[in-house]
Amino acid sequence: MRRTKEDAEQTRNNILEAAAKIFSDKGFARSTLDEIAKDAKVTRGAIYWHFKNKAEIYEALHDNLHLPFIDMILEDVSKDHPAPLTQLREFTINILLDLDHDEQKRQSLVLFLMRANYSGELAQFKEDHLKKKHESQEALARYFLKAQNKGELSADADPNFLAEAWGCYIRGILFEYLSDTENFILSEKIPNLVNLFFDMLEKR
Repeated sequence: MRRTKEDAEQTRNNILEAAAKIFSDKGFARSTLDEIAKDAKVTRGAIYWHFKNKAEIYEALHDNLHLPFIDMILEDVSKDHPAPLTQLREFTINILLDLDHDEQKRQSLVLFLMRANYSGELAQFKEDHLKKKHESQEALARYFLKAQNKGELSADADPNFLAEAWGCYIRGILFEYLSDTENFILSEKIPNLVNLFFDMLEKR
């Protein structure tokens, strides 16, 4: 039977799902393609059909996190919202609450936020991943620039610094959540934590 495009895409997704779980549990260096193939219920040959090696799977997982995230930012910030800080507040709450429904994203965040180690095979990705991080910050800074132009922030506020502060704050929340997902209940904590950040920001 000929493989359809949909079958191939499903196989690729299964490989990435298995890799996210195994990499986040064991770390990249200690994980093997055999383990990924077994968990994904595919052959090693099927993995090599989609990926050259383990490092390429790692990079695909990073792209699956970064590309949709920056696309969502650019789409949202392009809207003509009357209150950009409220817009970013709502965007932030929504993307964090969504983690409860996306196990692969949670596992990928564990991998890249808590287990990232750019040595060996992964050294090649460090510069590019830092560049993508800066791209995200630059996109986020557009919210703060819009807020400044609409008088929500003072004229001497630095949109780039505020975007960096947002990133630091959100990474802290993610670290706490991913360290104890059973007790860190997103629906209970996220609105209050996000509101705290923006309430302080609006007093600037």
